[in-house]
Amino acid sequence: MTQPLITPAQLNELLKQQDIILLDASIEFQIPGEAQKITDQYIPSTIKFDYDKDFCNKHTLLPHMFPTEKHFNERARALGIKNTSTVVVYDNAGTFASPRAWWMFHAMGHNNTLILDGGLPAWVECGFETVSDYTAVDAQGDFEGSLDKDYFIDAVQVNEYSRTQQANILDARSQARFDSKVPEPRPGLRSGHIPNSICLPFAQVMENGRLKSDQELKSIFSNLNLEQTMPMVFSCGSGVTACIILLAAKIAGHTNPMSVYDGSWTEWGAKEELPIEVTKS
Repeated sequence: MTQPLITPAQLNELLKQQDIILLDASIEFQIPGEAQKITDQYIPSTIKFDYDKDFCNKHTLLPHMFPTEKHFNERARALGIKNTSTVVVYDNAGTFASPRAWWMFHAMGHNNTLILDGGLPAWVECGFETVSDYTAVDAQGDFEGSLDKDYFIDAVQVNEYSRTQQANILDARSQARFDSKVPEPRPGLRSGHIPNSICLPFAQVMENGRLKSDQELKSIFSNLNLEQTMPMVFSCGSGVTACIILLAAKIAGHTNPMSVYDGSWTEWGAKEELPIEVTKS
């Protein structure tokens, strides 16, 4: 996999080339610890990529679940995306919502997808131009991705991994939520964590809205004592910040098979038949 992050300066140069698709993957809901969103500015040539209401499975009550291959392809073509397009995703608070969009495209086999490091705040900080609205799509694309179902997995697969301890299951929620010291922000969910999982709060891999340096991330992951040959599964509250720690694992050099548990704690905490662990004080 190519280096997933690009700088504002690199993006500024890329935008001078042909066939660059720039997507704003910002989400409306506030991620815990997320910086202030910039809601009135956009990078020129930006198209909205909405995985909360558009690129999602609308036949479930769970939030922003991955859509069918057919739905993703249809919506991607409607945004003018081609098989040959270089896709760059960003969000309006830093590098918070964009990693999920990046992983979604990789799940569809479109590996030529990059993340703007630091997002819109970093772009503005560099003094580059912004505009006040999105760009209209002027032509249908020919995007035809193929979904690798191992990129986003379900509770059945995660429960099997947990039971057999045949994967490193990493939870991006805060230590307090993992340890059931505080109630879940979504009402009606049990507190605790998936049995045999490891807490890696996404805030630990970030600094000022960006991922920490390669060396810092390598140090963080080396301290987790992971089983190096096992697959890695990433979970969180609803499948967004899980992608941040997955991205961090990639940058840290991990090459294990990686999956996001799409339902995450919104699903696991609600299903009484799924086992939980509660940290004893």
